[in-house]
Amino acid sequence: MSVRELVVLGTASQVPTRHRNHNGYLLRWDGQGILFDPGEGTQRQMLRAGVAAHDIDRICVTHFHGDHSLGLAGVIQRINLDQVPHPVTAHYPASGQHFFERLRYATAYRETVRLTEGPVAADGPLAVTDAYTLDACRLSHPVESYGYRLTEPDGRRILPERLAAHGITGPDVGRIQREGVLDGVTLDEVSEVRRGQRFAFVMDTRLCDGVHALAEGADMLVIESTFLDEDVRLATDHGHLTAGQAAAVARDAGVRHLVLTHFSQRYSDPAEFERQARAAGFDGELSIAQDLMRVPVPKRT
Repeated sequence: MSVRELVVLGTASQVPTRHRNHNGYLLRWDGQGILFDPGEGTQRQMLRAGVAAHDIDRICVTHFHGDHSLGLAGVIQRINLDQVPHPVTAHYPASGQHFFERLRYATAYRETVRLTEGPVAADGPLAVTDAYTLDACRLSHPVESYGYRLTEPDGRRILPERLAAHGITGPDVGRIQREGVLDGVTLDEVSEVRRGQRFAFVMDTRLCDGVHALAEGADMLVIESTFLDEDVRLATDHGHLTAGQAAAVARDAGVRHLVLTHFSQRYSDPAEFERQARAAGFDGELSIAQDLMRVPVPKRT
């Protein structure tokens, strides 16, 4: 059975709290796992969340601030210690190559797993698989930062009423799906396009074109909302978003499920982020992220 869900490992911003670890997010996408922004403590949070090193196929780092990357050393060493049987690919801003290398080889360990490095130097596709296309898009932050977008290929949805109209039943249904045509009837005549699902991950950034491009039409958008709206000047100065700004992006992009995260330690009431997101006009599914929560990707419409 396929599983598509976000496992939240940490939700703090620069400073962790008693209730919030530094960042860390695992996207389960059918049989694959993408780990985003493993901050300090991610390896322990994985244990608490029931996430194994074997679950990781790809690592995506948005930028090299510590709360988004200091956990890389432990995660990479754990992947090797557990002798993960498949190759793992790591994406990160190319300008931070030296930071990645320092973290990868922070201490001595035995390498047992093929870790492929995939530095990101420009907007565009990073990987194209049968399951998804992974794209990166530049964001606006004091250090080079990229957001990521996963897009599933479009498929076809069989329409029973059209099958019946053409008298197609039983094994012939599978045949027309495999071969695309049956006795002069094409697959297009008995089906419609089923849009592939879309997932977007946006961390530290001001409002910019990249934020909107990543969010457009996303079934799930995971996005930072470090500040509340009354502190918008601080947000802009430090290269961050407010809850209202993030929600407005999701509203305009037609996002189905919005996950707000990366909260400043200055705020004690998570409900205020939800209130401001709703005040900004976002009326879809909304999650105010908490450590160790699981958020299912919305089912196809």
